[in-house]
Amino acid sequence: MPTCPVELNYAAQLVESNAARPDKPAFIDDHRSLTYAELASRIARFAGLLQKLGLRREERILLVMHDTIDWPVAFLGALHAGVVPVAVNTLLTVADYAYMLGHSRSQAVFVSAPLLPTLQEAMNQGNHQVQHVVVSQSPSPLAAPLLDFEALMSQADEVPACKTLADEIAFWLYSSGSTGQPKGVVHTHANLWYTAELYGKPILGLRESDVVFSAAKLFFAYGLGNGLTFPLSVGATTLLMAERPTPDAVFKRLTTGQPTVFCGVPTLYASMLASPSLPAADQVRLRVCASAGEALPKDLGLRFREHFGCDILDGIGSTEMLHIFLSNQPGDIHYGTTGKPVPGYEVDLRDEHGHSVPVGTIGDLYIKGPSAALMYWNNRPKTIDTYQGPWLKSGDKYVCDADGYYTYAGRSDDMIKVSGQYVSPIEVENTLVQHEAVLEAAVIGVEDDAGLTKTMAYVVLRDGRSGDDATEHDLQAFVKEHLAPFKYPRTIHFLDDLPKTATGKIQRFKLRQLHSHNR
Repeated sequence: MPTCPVELNYAAQLVESNAARPDKPAFIDDHRSLTYAELASRIARFAGLLQKLGLRREERILLVMHDTIDWPVAFLGALHAGVVPVAVNTLLTVADYAYMLGHSRSQAVFVSAPLLPTLQEAMNQGNHQVQHVVVSQSPSPLAAPLLDFEALMSQADEVPACKTLADEIAFWLYSSGSTGQPKGVVHTHANLWYTAELYGKPILGLRESDVVFSAAKLFFAYGLGNGLTFPLSVGATTLLMAERPTPDAVFKRLTTGQPTVFCGVPTLYASMLASPSLPAADQVRLRVCASAGEALPKDLGLRFREHFGCDILDGIGSTEMLHIFLSNQPGDIHYGTTGKPVPGYEVDLRDEHGHSVPVGTIGDLYIKGPSAALMYWNNRPKTIDTYQGPWLKSGDKYVCDADGYYTYAGRSDDMIKVSGQYVSPIEVENTLVQHEAVLEAAVIGVEDDAGLTKTMAYVVLRDGRSGDDATEHDLQAFVKEHLAPFKYPRTIHFLDDLPKTATGKIQRFKLRQLHSHNR
């Protein structure tokens, strides 16, 4: 395994490694582009901007920004200065931002102009220490005390990189909230380095000639690697998109920007393949794709490959591990599984007593690897529960077959025990989506009138399909044909959309809340 240097400022290292390609585009967003030389200058200038605002080393700034070229400048410029950027989801509520402002104790906020009203409403709740609000890409002049990003950049001096250690706190991300209240996940400079060296280069296989497009946003751990650290680590070019990743928005970038590498999530791949606007294979230039966030159903992977002639490397990562640690790999694709451990990481499946389970048995997934976060900020009990010595308890259930391939069985909180036997919601969902009428499915466990737990499915049908009793009976029979009978959903509800996080993860806890509300 490669060894990270003891002294490391990851922003400075990326700048230095790309010094030989000054005129090559590093980032291209919806309106502008930035060469590697311009990126280096703006990173150093942003660090000067922070100094001018009075930000000190190790203090925190909140990034509430869309994916434009200002995002990597702010993130890497903060690292360059030894200031800690806290990158947050751009689709949150006022209450979420108010919580994060208080929890992180950020001294400044950098916000995209369209998000400013929501942020201001959150700040009006008063639980924060923010001294400065800096607005990115404002279409009109700003009234005091608001500050304009570009105006401040034009007045700032370039400053040298802060000398930091690899194990110093570099940045925070917040967990996606798929199981409730988000947690502040604290990462180091080394963690960025390791994910690029262990996954970005050898597994995703990025090279200088690549153009990379990630539908997963930069605030998401998966998107941060895909769209920033991995491309910059090899001198590639990244396409950035500010809008939400609808199929049509993605198709536009695939056909006009001609990326060679695309990174998405299963729900997006499903929507793309179901869209009448799906481009033909000769309209794009894809050579490899990645998927994470949820398990990729086998059928989706096979249909995508058949259409585009390009494989999807399905894997699992987490905010706590920063990126993917278990993955299908080039030349070793087993759709329907999450593949094998990424070299440099170890995984173990354990029972409720902490003992390793035998092959073919569902167990709790533990990971050991060099990119693990330090802690959850101000959450000692959860930190102790999750970070167990060198091992990290993921909260996911997996099963490993005799050939060493791992298959996702669901979140530990989502597992369903029916008639004394565990049922994986993922297994039932993956069966449902194989039916020609089904676009998406989510399965939860509910108690019947006798207090016994049964499976219940929520299904999104393809266009033109009706959610009537006949369809419900057809889907139930379909599951019984493919799985043990006790696993079939006793009830199926039809929805227009499933509740998801901004990163594409299905929020089953919201479906459980919906069921409780409707009882």
